[in-house]
Amino acid sequence: MKHLLAVFIFISSIVIVQAKPVNGIVKIDTTEVVKIGGIKQFIKLQGTDQTKPLLLFLHGGPGTSLIPVADQFTDQLKNNFIVVQWDQRNTGETLKLNPSPEAVSLELLQKDTYELLKHLLRKFNRKKLFLVSHSFGSMMGFNIGGKHPELLYAYIPISGIVDQRRSEKLTMEMLNKWARETKNDAAVKELALVKIPFEREDDLFYSQKWLFIHNGVDFAKEDGFKVKYHDWLAMWFPMWKKSVTNNLFKTLPILKCPVYFIEGNGDQQKSHYIVEDYYKFLKAPKKELFWFEKSGHTVFNSEPEKLQQVIIEQILPAAFK
Repeated sequence: MKHLLAVFIFISSIVIVQAKPVNGIVKIDTTEVVKIGGIKQFIKLQGTDQTKPLLLFLHGGPGTSLIPVADQFTDQLKNNFIVVQWDQRNTGETLKLNPSPEAVSLELLQKDTYELLKHLLRKFNRKKLFLVSHSFGSMMGFNIGGKHPELLYAYIPISGIVDQRRSEKLTMEMLNKWARETKNDAAVKELALVKIPFEREDDLFYSQKWLFIHNGVDFAKEDGFKVKYHDWLAMWFPMWKKSVTNNLFKTLPILKCPVYFIEGNGDQQKSHYIVEDYYKFLKAPKKELFWFEKSGHTVFNSEPEKLQQVIIEQILPAAFK
């Protein structure tokens, strides 16, 4: 059945891509299964004009596909780019096609990212593309920007991970203070179980549970939240724990491509300003930091219109000056 699905998707994508052009312009709205890293991986491509620049999104999580919600924050981008969404290995449609035959590591995801990027450039006969990442996706994005800047018009990290250890400390200080001031006994009790750095699954679970609740995310209060979160931890925590030890202040002081940071500070967390510190510290040919004051971690959910405006009206023209 999986093989039939792959064949069906592949055939469907050919039919759509080869549709007759309207006024000489070929629209793209397709999905493809491509061989990346030795396995089948799922991508979605959309754009109103195939001559527009490529823009590849790297989702976060790890393991959190953006494809089901992507239309909400790409409706305008698709008029100006060929927008590519990708379900990384062990995520979404790619996981349905084939689980990773080897343990997923950050290095493996980084290799997949480079291979997919090269595939897209060959497919559309391009030399460069725009790269956007969210959260954990920046672990792949900064790697590409550092090692292959010549392939990028610009790199755009949304809620990028810069120094996770420092971020953990600031977040826990904020949550403990909030729990005490609001006399939230349950929060005080569970947050006391968290040790820094996060070495155990429960360290991450309780910190994230109360961060969600602090930020008004109601599903973290539901009975099934712990079970769902621990299902995620079982697959991803070992890799996550090894991956977040990196500190970009030490490992990436220079980026040889334009970089545009997008950060939401609507929840007033001090950890957001680590990104600002890194922005000021980093040497790059072009750089800018855009604050989203009605957003927290998921800017694309809370301010999708502004996100697209910034990319289309400021980042895109700057890349071609």
